[in-house]
Amino acid sequence: MDGQTYGEGTLMAGAAGALHGAGDHAARFESKAATREPTLVKWAILALSLTFFAVFLLMPLVAVFFEAFRKGWETYLAALVEPDAVAAIKLTVIAAMISVPLNLVFGVAAAWAITKFEFRGKHFLITFIDLPFSVSPVVAGLIYVLVFGAQGWFGPWLSEHDLKVIFAVPGIVLATVFVTFPFVARELIPLMEAQGRDEEEAAVVLGARGWQTLWYVTLPNVKWGLLYGVILCNARAMGEFGAVSVVSGHIRGLTNTMPLHVEILYNEYQFAAAFAVASVLALLALVTLVIKAWVERQVGKTGAEE
Repeated sequence: MDGQTYGEGTLMAGAAGALHGAGDHAARFESKAATREPTLVKWAILALSLTFFAVFLLMPLVAVFFEAFRKGWETYLAALVEPDAVAAIKLTVIAAMISVPLNLVFGVAAAWAITKFEFRGKHFLITFIDLPFSVSPVVAGLIYVLVFGAQGWFGPWLSEHDLKVIFAVPGIVLATVFVTFPFVARELIPLMEAQGRDEEEAAVVLGARGWQTLWYVTLPNVKWGLLYGVILCNARAMGEFGAVSVVSGHIRGLTNTMPLHVEILYNEYQFAAAFAVASVLALLALVTLVIKAWVERQVGKTGAEE
């Protein structure tokens, strides 16, 4: 069966159909005087939306880059190559490089199990996936401190074996994994549910094993949704502040990620350096949005072809 298979086509066609249907629905409303909004109301709503976008989204973004480059390129580059900034960038990348693949594996496995099988505890697993959305990241970080801290459940054992979790890289990775693990699974579950089980069952009938079915049938169907989830997961991992702030200890050059480093620089009134590092995070957000838009465009093209 072609790589552009039923599951992907279902989602893409659904998205394209939803947009087309929304356009037809709006056209029907505009064609009737009883349901047509006055021009003044439409322009007022549009102006309100654009004003909100400009004030709360565009203006802060412009302000970050303006402040970052206010003192020139030399000051900007000096802030980025400063040893503590380099260490913060490296730690952020390390945390993302560890947490994103872990969440990728967990997301695919959880979505596969939830959508393809019936078992006891299925609803508990779904609730568990949504847990980071309902728990404050600060509380999540505090839980890790209570479990792995010096006075925590495993604190004495870790001390005896000279192992550190809190105020070290492992704690930062654990906190990042916790706050980011729903993204991949939550992107894949609706897509796999729309795909159904027909293709997997057909592959099994033809002699494919479980791993072959997953690799050659399921994953090609959900590749765009998978990429979308990875993009969101990566952006969240690099921008995480609350949970990482609790478990890091704010040790400069050792356990500070980029958001924490920005906070320290700002509190020390090093505004140019703070905005320079913040501009890297803002640039990451812009790149994420561009890739996200490209993925959505590919989704629309595939849906139209189907």
